[in-house]
Amino acid sequence: MTLAEMAGASASALILPRGGAEDMAQREISLVCHDSRAVVPGSLFACIRGEKSDGHDFAAQAVRSGAAAILAERDPFGGRPPVPLLLTGGKSSVKALGYAGHAWRKAFSGRVIGITGTAGKTTLKEMLAHTLTMAANGTAAVARNPLNLNTQIGLPESMLAARGDEDFWVMEAGISNPGDMDELGSMLEPDLAIILNAGAGHALGLGGGAAYHKSRLLRYVAPGGMALVSADYPDLVRESCAVRRDIIRFSAYGADAPYRAEYLGLTPSGRSRCRLWLDGHELEAESALSGSFAAENLIAAAAAAHLLGLRDDEILSGLAAARPAVQRFNRRMLSGWTLLDDSYNANPLSCSRMIEAAAELRNGTGSLVFVMGEMLELGELAVPSHEELGRGMAGAGADAVFWLGGHGDAVYRGLMEAGFTGRFTELAAHDIFLPEFSAWEKEHPGGGRPGTVLFKGSRGNHLEKLVKAFEEAHAL
Repeated sequence: MTLAEMAGASASALILPRGGAEDMAQREISLVCHDSRAVVPGSLFACIRGEKSDGHDFAAQAVRSGAAAILAERDPFGGRPPVPLLLTGGKSSVKALGYAGHAWRKAFSGRVIGITGTAGKTTLKEMLAHTLTMAANGTAAVARNPLNLNTQIGLPESMLAARGDEDFWVMEAGISNPGDMDELGSMLEPDLAIILNAGAGHALGLGGGAAYHKSRLLRYVAPGGMALVSADYPDLVRESCAVRRDIIRFSAYGADAPYRAEYLGLTPSGRSRCRLWLDGHELEAESALSGSFAAENLIAAAAAAHLLGLRDDEILSGLAAARPAVQRFNRRMLSGWTLLDDSYNANPLSCSRMIEAAAELRNGTGSLVFVMGEMLELGELAVPSHEELGRGMAGAGADAVFWLGGHGDAVYRGLMEAGFTGRFTELAAHDIFLPEFSAWEKEHPGGGRPGTVLFKGSRGNHLEKLVKAFEEAHAL
């Protein structure tokens, strides 16, 4: 997209530097970003006002880093911009980005897949995106959100990063507050909307209405498009049917649906096996995931790929080769330990599934350790959800729980209610973890024999620091 096209798409006024060449308006933008640290030569830097900082204060730094243009709500250069300036004219820079993202989507001639859900949407996005690359005998081009850039800022930046000549865009939409999905859905206008699941997550903003707010994505499906919805969540089915009656259902837990999955367990190498039914015919698939939740991701990805015209062999190859995203079910071996890094984020649904997966990988041998962080943004559900988390870890047979963040008392109550006899340690800081873990290894019967250790918590806990410390301490 050129600067002139970006100005039109974002409904912004383009102001060229004094003495700047007229052809500056026809220069291509290589990247749109709001983080001055991510600027590369040719970028458009979007000045966004946040709670802790104002992007307008970093405009000069962005120019020094090579920004080719600045999108801003006000002139941060006092009337003498050193590069072309796109002024939003009273609306927020976030709103202007949304306009631009939507304009780029309208110009896109391929098919757009929009994904939402409470748990696993990034995993599904990665799995489906990889599977779609198998289309057209492996020649299909696919764009996707990097990581989980799925908000009113991240989604348009991801869309604008696409070249526009791809066959598919696979984009996830994440919401925290009422109205979020209306802004994201209207920007995305998916040809295929997928709602993976609905449970307690961001309850502080959404209250108990996750299914209602997720289902609003279906209001923005493009004409002639399709809606693929899990049949395993009654509230989600009810809310989705209230939006449109022609939803296509999938199930991993026995509901009546044309697309179904049955979890068959683990292969000797620890990969999942699932039986899939794709609108009347049966396949057996394998993936890098484990735990019964793997069936939900596999059937959603397989159903979407089937609806988009992929052959069975293309679907099975894509599912088998797909790899989880960073900090999401990343599994590796370290000095006898099976490390499960799912540390990027957490809510009650995703935590329960990772606990199940960790227990299955343990398979009755070795220690089972949970290094967990507080589940944030749960509002009035926080205390009962953390108590249930404790009961879940105890029920899985935990030998030790290391806890970072608030609501440790609720987790401990849940553990005790479920008969936990292991060690519970609250971590006041990240650097306490390794000494406490080492102490547990020495005191635990069998010398803290290696087994399975799961790291999981909400983003604000920064559990990746504990993952790194564990890796460094247990490197071969």
